[in-house]
Amino acid sequence: MRIRTVDAFTDRPFAGNPAGVVLLDSFPDDTWLQSVAAEVNLSETAFAHPLPAGGAADWALRWFTPATEVDMCGHATLATAHVLHSTGATTGTVRFTARCGPLTATPREDGTITLDFPTSPLTEAAVPAGLSEALGARINGVRDTGPHIGDLLVEVADEQTVRSLSPDIAALRAHSRRGIIATAEADAPSLGYDYVSRCFFPGVGVDEDPVTGSAHTALAPFWSARLGRDDLTGLQASARSGLVRTSLRGDRTLLTGSAVTVIDGELHA
Repeated sequence: MRIRTVDAFTDRPFAGNPAGVVLLDSFPDDTWLQSVAAEVNLSETAFAHPLPAGGAADWALRWFTPATEVDMCGHATLATAHVLHSTGATTGTVRFTARCGPLTATPREDGTITLDFPTSPLTEAAVPAGLSEALGARINGVRDTGPHIGDLLVEVADEQTVRSLSPDIAALRAHSRRGIIATAEADAPSLGYDYVSRCFFPGVGVDEDPVTGSAHTALAPFWSARLGRDDLTGLQASARSGLVRTSLRGDRTLLTGSAVTVIDGELHA
């Protein structure tokens, strides 16, 4: 069967966030899915299979890190939609069913794809004891992001602080189910982005995720409320880097980005 590696939230190879994508006739047992994801060893591998015509969704979709299955993943959804469209397996909007509920992916004339995801609810929280030390930075505020992604969204002083973070990953594991989203307002919005972030997810076996679509379902409402605009662009300032255009639509968040297939091969297992 075919297996692909797709760089998501970028328009060039070797940037953004790589995801494995495997299209199936049906889902085999979970042990096999987890073994493939561990072998691929990217932050997520997506598995999808077509559903009968006439239903509420076109494809069933699941995501696995090398260590566990996750409830929501943006970049691997973007990667899957890119594969479906670039191979001619589908046209127009693709409707997925996933653990976090219904999702859609719509291709745009400029070659980007827009994902429609549930907005993560934000609840102000106290700064947990030891989190500032584990992150290695002073924390201005913390938001709990709700059940789907299970992160703490942490605001720090400025963009340079985000870029220079070198956290104690083992210590971070104690502070949330999946991990920590560190964010700050952009120093120079004229450069094409409004806020920056980095994401550390030791709870699911990913020390730092390069570009995280699901985190932007929390970043979008946070920064839209702060900046007074529903349509923003986030830069995830990892070593690979990537841009996510966010559009807040109440209880839904639109995530727009590009994707590039970099490996197309055969899975012998």
